[in-house]
Amino acid sequence: MSIAPVEQEVTSAGTDVEFDVPWITLVWNDPVNLMSYVTYVFQSYFGYSREKAESLMLDVHTKGRAVVATGPREKMEIHTEALHGFGLWATFQKDN
Repeated sequence: MSIAPVEQEVTSAGTDVEFDVPWITLVWNDPVNLMSYVTYVFQSYFGYSREKAESLMLDVHTKGRAVVATGPREKMEIHTEALHGFGLWATFQKDN
């Protein structure tokens, strides 16, 4: 009869395991939506303050895009789909 050891050996995962880094939702500049409308969407959907919404909108306008949210992939997919519903050009990707 064999008795189980009191202590178990714990092995750690190798360094080749890639952790699921945060994902981001991006809004891209487009020739259709007014800056005031984009600000409104950021305020109404995300609940951002007017100042934060305007800052993100200016990034979209001047830099061509802005990161509007970060988090798990599923949540970024939901945000992207919702922004599409508002008529904005949005994508999500892993944060580098």
